[in-house]
Amino acid sequence: MEQDYPIKRIIDNEGFLLDSSYESQISEKLAKEFYYHMVRVRTFDRKAINLQRQGRLGTYAPFEGQEASQVGSALALESADWIFPTYRDHGATLTFGADMVRTYLYWNGRVEGCVPPEGKNIFPPAVPIATQIPHAVGAAWAEKMKGTTNSAITYFGDGATSEGDFHEGLNFASVFKVPVVFFNQNNGYAISVPLDRQMNSATIAQKSIAYGIPGVRIDGNDCFAVYFETKKAFEHARSGKGPTLIEAVTWRTGAHTTADDPTKYRSDDEGKDFVDPIDRLEMFMKNYGYWDDEWASGIREKTDLEIEAAVEAMESFPAAEVRDLFNNVFENMPTQLIEQKDIYLAHLRRV
Repeated sequence: MEQDYPIKRIIDNEGFLLDSSYESQISEKLAKEFYYHMVRVRTFDRKAINLQRQGRLGTYAPFEGQEASQVGSALALESADWIFPTYRDHGATLTFGADMVRTYLYWNGRVEGCVPPEGKNIFPPAVPIATQIPHAVGAAWAEKMKGTTNSAITYFGDGATSEGDFHEGLNFASVFKVPVVFFNQNNGYAISVPLDRQMNSATIAQKSIAYGIPGVRIDGNDCFAVYFETKKAFEHARSGKGPTLIEAVTWRTGAHTTADDPTKYRSDDEGKDFVDPIDRLEMFMKNYGYWDDEWASGIREKTDLEIEAAVEAMESFPAAEVRDLFNNVFENMPTQLIEQKDIYLAHLRRV
């Protein structure tokens, strides 16, 4: 079955074009847009890890290595589309227009971090595995019922394909031809569980067969392959033909979260063939005469200033309010939660 779903690539690991049919579609402007966003979100990501290690941010889920998957797919959306991320897809949401200060606030436990900018359909990050998939299908179905051409994209990892929400979402979307793109980032592990313990099928893309929808497998570290295949999936959705399942094969270079130690379950030689997506894009730009050292230096400087300003703004907010864990959930709080709240507030008074 794996041979039926070959990994689609547009550039190779050395940054050379593999498919000349895309030559007219890939411009210097597009390449530079990819580079800017990928550098921006990686710098954000590394800063967040440093902040967590310094006690200035809560537990954080890094995404380094997956920038091409997130940036390439997010740039394929239209401004009125919907995006349903997991806890690891802030690279995609930032590219789509999420506010950087609020994104840092989310990881510092403040409710403002779940509020998207005005006019942006960005769902709060889903921590429970796969619960965002039916939500995305529902939002896309609503757009279809309203007669718009707006679509939705929902991100999920390989572990989510073992959840009922994954299968229910794909089944409903296929039956009603819902305009949604199911975007799987297969980074090889669901926390510490490798893919071969997650499923017996050769690919995730082939799971589309059961639901009668297109499935495609792409090189998730090739920003061009990600972008153009996601655009095709959106065109398919907007034309009324329904969903597509995309499997972006990528690699999580670091830990599952800052509370995780991947050396306990990954050997040193795993991921040795991984080619950094930003380095790969840089090689492409140099190969085809798009690279400019001064321009690249300016991008890094601009990004550093933006991130430092965002961190300063984030840290100007008061610490997260513990009462928010209890308030505004139930109209009448259950006795058990009242007791938990009283115990915790008493603890705070003691310290």
